[in-house]
Amino acid sequence: MIETVAALGLGAAGVALYGAYAPNSRLYGRAVGRGRTEGRRVYLTFDDGPSPSATGRILETLAAERVPAAFFLVGDFVRRERDLARAVAAGGHEVGNHTETHVKLHRRGPRRIRREIEAAHEVIAEVTGKAPRTFRAPHGYRNPFVALTVGRLEYTVFGWTFGVWDSARPGAEEIRRRVRRRLSPGAIVLLHDGDGYDPAGDRRQTADALPGIIRDARDAGYEFAPLEELLNG
Repeated sequence: MIETVAALGLGAAGVALYGAYAPNSRLYGRAVGRGRTEGRRVYLTFDDGPSPSATGRILETLAAERVPAAFFLVGDFVRRERDLARAVAAGGHEVGNHTETHVKLHRRGPRRIRREIEAAHEVIAEVTGKAPRTFRAPHGYRNPFVALTVGRLEYTVFGWTFGVWDSARPGAEEIRRRVRRRLSPGAIVLLHDGDGYDPAGDRRQTADALPGIIRDARDAGYEFAPLEELLNG
């Protein structure tokens, strides 16, 4: 009997951990991890900005290539880089909430989680003129209290289909190769235009890789779609 109870307890703990750490888990609310798979559509997303090292160049490339993207912005960095945040919105890109200070939410209680998400919502809306409709948790980590706050704000929560660890700065060509190798219909691609823990973080390699990523995808017959088409409702 004791062994059975212990096994059930371990099983429940494993499920809870999966729900906290898996970015596309639905245990703590719906999270979109892949887009439409009919045709060959992919979705570009950028986390942790805006940053002076990469956001501007990424926006220039997207504009030149007429590619839509989504930017999950850190509220504190929006305050620091107001012009860049405005440029993201002005470019017609999806402006998402990535918390106020890029804290790992799965270890936080309801009051801190609400403050992190609501403070970022307010500053993003005030600076860009666009109220966020989307949310991505830092590292994808969530708990039940995250679902309560994003539900009140009527956000669509996004995970991702794959990331390529561009934040480790493996080189622009390696970032490009990793994206090319993993492309598939409906893929939501996780990239970074900032460093969530350093407002001056260097993401130039991601900016350098982006033109090649776009070219490779188009050569393989993919088109880039806006994340907007995956919103609730």
